[in-house]
Amino acid sequence: MMSKIAVVSLLLSGTPAFADLEVRFIEGAPKDRFTFSASEDLCAQGPVAIDLDLVGSTGKLVFDVSDGGAGVEVFQPLEVVEGIELLVRTSTVLDGEQRVAIDLASLPSGASFAFTIDVDDTLGGREITVSGSEIAGAAVSVQMGDETRNAVFDASARATISWSSCDS
Repeated sequence: MMSKIAVVSLLLSGTPAFADLEVRFIEGAPKDRFTFSASEDLCAQGPVAIDLDLVGSTGKLVFDVSDGGAGVEVFQPLEVVEGIELLVRTSTVLDGEQRVAIDLASLPSGASFAFTIDVDDTLGGREITVSGSEIAGAAVSVQMGDETRNAVFDASARATISWSSCDS
């Protein structure tokens, strides 16, 4: 019995622990929201570079940040609403663009960073609102240290990036 416990213990000790960075898109009016949430096990040491890319989205989504541009009716510029103390910089988002880059000083375990912005689809249906399935296919890339991980939004408007935890 003791040798079985030792074998199981050895096997489990070599298994890396994982943590997640969950990215959510939340449709809202007049502002849509992107939230980046680090799990309690995420071990982000140092700067975090995030690249959000709407190019592959099924709704052919664009950022609608100014009047009279590519978007429909209401426009809203990028506004950080959570984790402002983590922010180093964001790229300038022009109307009709599909990418934004965000640099954070860090993203501690359990912390969240969020921003609002107006996102519209360009398919000609109901452009002013975006459903979860319309953001499906959009990509997010996150770099922490020397590692870069990528994820794609699913039909529930979520993208999950698995990362090693501090325990691995």
